[in-house]
Amino acid sequence: MNSNSETPVSKNLILVIATATAFILPFLVASVNVALPTMARTFGMEAVVMSWVSTVYFLAIAMVQVPLGRLSDIYGRKKFFVLGLVIVTFASLLGGFASSVTMLLVSRALQGIGAGMTFNTSVAMLSSVFPARERGRALGINMAGTYGGISLGPLIGGFMTELAGWRSIFFLAGFLGLLLVVLVFVALKGEWREAAGEKFDLTGSVVYSIAVALFMYGFSVLPSVTGFVLFMVGAAGLALFVRWEARVASPVFHVDLFRKNRVFMLSNLAALVTYLSTFAVTFLLSLYLQYIKGYSPKAAGLVLLASSVLMTIFTPISGRISDKIEPRLVATVGMALNCVALGLLIFLGEGTPVWFILITLAVYGVGIGLFSSPNTNAIMGAVERRALGVASGTVGTMRTAGMMLSMGIMMILFSLYIGQAEITADYYPQFLMSVRTGFIVFTVLGVGGVLAQLLAAGSGEKPAPE
Repeated sequence: MNSNSETPVSKNLILVIATATAFILPFLVASVNVALPTMARTFGMEAVVMSWVSTVYFLAIAMVQVPLGRLSDIYGRKKFFVLGLVIVTFASLLGGFASSVTMLLVSRALQGIGAGMTFNTSVAMLSSVFPARERGRALGINMAGTYGGISLGPLIGGFMTELAGWRSIFFLAGFLGLLLVVLVFVALKGEWREAAGEKFDLTGSVVYSIAVALFMYGFSVLPSVTGFVLFMVGAAGLALFVRWEARVASPVFHVDLFRKNRVFMLSNLAALVTYLSTFAVTFLLSLYLQYIKGYSPKAAGLVLLASSVLMTIFTPISGRISDKIEPRLVATVGMALNCVALGLLIFLGEGTPVWFILITLAVYGVGIGLFSSPNTNAIMGAVERRALGVASGTVGTMRTAGMMLSMGIMMILFSLYIGQAEITADYYPQFLMSVRTGFIVFTVLGVGGVLAQLLAAGSGEKPAPE
């Protein structure tokens, strides 16, 4: 099925279903993060184990996005979209009934696999059915759903945890997932598989998934010897994967997309650097507001809401703009604003007024809102239709990898400045130093990302044909 056969009604229905899915998955992540302390008390989890309740979700997504994106191109994006929703629904119910830490971690890993499948296929489906002149608007609305989930997750999740317990979050996600599955079966007709009949590279997929897992996990436990060894083995595995994909007849990932397509390569690099340099912002400011300023979790959440609301507002606006103005230029402006916000946060201290933090969060929120959908629009518009699933999986992997590496950098800095100690009043100076160092690192990386996106904007390459 190609975009020319789609009616406005069916296109908009696909957009509604994709946006509802885009809301549910980030909502689940944000609401579970709020409930982590309560979950830790239920199972008596240590801090490291508690952190893995979130980390294993992102690790699972990173491992499967590229292989499953390729499979959806071959066998049908709707099939994998529905399968992903079914897995998320089952995993959510499993998490709700979890009786042990192991069962909870398994449910989170399955949620990550399902989330990776649905995100891949939803973005690819939207790119299939909406022509280039409308793609930015569609992707902007879809991503507004994502930031809406991020915005409301802490508020609704906190309320549900206090009212009905943390398990209610999982049950709600399972119920919403089931409703979407029914809606897709009843209302969504047709299929999208522009690479039908092509072979699937199983060897490359296995090497990729294992290498990503070792790379990400190794980085998360640096600077330990084990972390360094796993990180290097993972990096070697990724190099082997690239070498293999350049030679295999039907690759799971087209290396030529990076070798010969500068727009695709540089825009993906910009996506990786943006999420690497910005994902830890809300995490660090949440700790800062609670430890240094003495705010309650709810009060800290309300302050942080400023950035999420602006992301939700500006993402669809920037999507519409990117349909009329070169999307790579719009994304570059967004990245530049991110760098401004990161640079301001370097000066965070004990006496920093809350209004300064709110202004910085506002700049950060607008920056992410201006960057996300135009960047994705540029990436999806730079490839042929047969590679839309792979392209979607790639940008999703860049996003997930950036998030994990961002947290990994802060884990390393906390280890260097604070060690294994708990963050108490005695360690507040060390905590502030690690936060400021983190923002220096993120600002430098952000500037590099701006240059990458600017080079993509100035490459002069034409988008892939419709």
